[in-house]
Amino acid sequence: MGYREDLAAGRIAFAHLIRVWHERNGWSHKVLPALAEALDLGRVHNSQISMLRNGKLASPGPEVFLALGRINRLLASEAGATGPSPSLRARLGSNPELLASLEGSALAVEMQGAPVPGPGEFLEVFVGLRPPPAAFDLRVAEGEAAGLSAALALLFTGGRPWRLCREAVLAAYPASRRQRRERFTEVMAGLRDYSATELEAELPDLLLTARALGLAGAAGFEVDGLLEQLRQRVQPG
Repeated sequence: MGYREDLAAGRIAFAHLIRVWHERNGWSHKVLPALAEALDLGRVHNSQISMLRNGKLASPGPEVFLALGRINRLLASEAGATGPSPSLRARLGSNPELLASLEGSALAVEMQGAPVPGPGEFLEVFVGLRPPPAAFDLRVAEGEAAGLSAALALLFTGGRPWRLCREAVLAAYPASRRQRRERFTEVMAGLRDYSATELEAELPDLLLTARALGLAGAAGFEVDGLLEQLRQRVQPG
């Protein structure tokens, strides 16, 4: 593969990483630029985030990677699924709208057993020199999302009516954001399907759900294994 192909593949991989990062936290595209400005971590514009998400920003400047990487490491050390630490809350005290965006979830891009990606690692993903962390590189085609959603509901309910297993399944699902729990409930009940982007972002918590439910094999595989199991359950045609 030539360098042009590496660059094109890296740009798509980075777009996927940014989309999953936003979806997993329930952020708008304004959150990362606002964080960079509020904490003087670099400069990235709303329009650049939008273009990065769509793989349309071919040559972002160094300040973009500086901002995103520094934000990521900050969130890894001072935030998480339950929101910002007291010290970060204090630093954002004059920006209540931004603080509210981080309250429910402020997860960083991380990979178990590896250093938290910073500016250099993000740049390497963008130019195709490094793959994204596995949990942020779970690409689902839009055309397969509905079938995978149905397979997921069947896996978690064991084919039982939703009303008979609702409490146990919801207790096993770890996400706390109301929007995500409502969406999960609708998928389990067969009222809607995940989109490809939604499903990609949900997979890590869906694996934790499978493990909490004690499903066969769930303790022995990672997120990519869950996705492969769902694909095997989707009937062709």
